[in-house]
Amino acid sequence: MKQPLAIVVLSALMSHVALAQAPTAPRTVTVIGESEIKVVPDRVVLTLGVASSNKDLTELKKQNDRRMQSVLAAIAASGVAPNDVQTDYLNLEPEFDTQSPARRILIAYVQRTTLVVTLRDVAKFDRLLTAALQAGVEYIQGVDFQTTQLRKYRDDARALAVRAAKEKAVALATELGQSVGTPQSIQEGYNGWSSSYRGWWGRSAQGMSQNVVQLAGDGGGAAGAGPLAPGTLSVRANVTIVYE
Repeated sequence: MKQPLAIVVLSALMSHVALAQAPTAPRTVTVIGESEIKVVPDRVVLTLGVASSNKDLTELKKQNDRRMQSVLAAIAASGVAPNDVQTDYLNLEPEFDTQSPARRILIAYVQRTTLVVTLRDVAKFDRLLTAALQAGVEYIQGVDFQTTQLRKYRDDARALAVRAAKEKAVALATELGQSVGTPQSIQEGYNGWSSSYRGWWGRSAQGMSQNVVQLAGDGGGAAGAGPLAPGTLSVRANVTIVYE
C-alpha cells in the first residue's frame, strides 16, 4: 500500500523541479523603423508611338518607315545616343468597316510602332518631347523618371530605417526606466521607390508614414526640364526589430 504514495510524492517532486527550471520569457521591445529619401532623377525613359494607315501594304510600310526615320532623326538631334533608342513594339492589323456586319469590308491596314527612348540628361526632356511630336509621334505611352543610383539610395534608406528603429527602442525603454539590449530579430518589410510623376501617367505611388525623410541630390537633374517638371523620386525602406 506504500508504493502508490511513493509514486505520488516522486511525481510531485519532479513537477516542482520542472517548474523551477522553466526559463522565464524574455523581456523585449518590438519597434518599426521607416525611412524615405527624396531623390532628384537623373534619367528619364519615354515610350513614344507612331501609327500609319493605308490600304496598300507596300505603301503602308514606306509611309511608316518615312515617319519613323523622321522621328529617329529628331531624337538623335536632341542628343540621344543610338544605343538609347529601341523599337519596343511593332503591330500590323487590318481595320474593317463595322457598319456592314453582313460582310467584312477592309478600310485599311494599320501599323503601329513604339520606341523606348532613354534620355540621360533630364534638362533636355521638354526639348526632346517637343521635337518628337513635331516629327510625327502621335501618342505618348509612358514617361518614367529614374535614378541611376537606385541601389545606393535603397541601401541608404535601409540604414536610416534601422537607425530610426533603434532610436525608437531606446526612447521607449528610457521612458520605462529600462535599457535596450542586443537585437533578437530583424525583419525587412516594404521597400521600393516611386516617382511623383508616375501618378499622372497612370501609375500609382505607394504611400507610407515615415520616421526619417532625407533629400538626396543637388537638384541639378531637374533644372531646365521645362513645364513638365520631374519632381523627386521617393525611395523607401521599412524594418521591424525586436530588442531585449
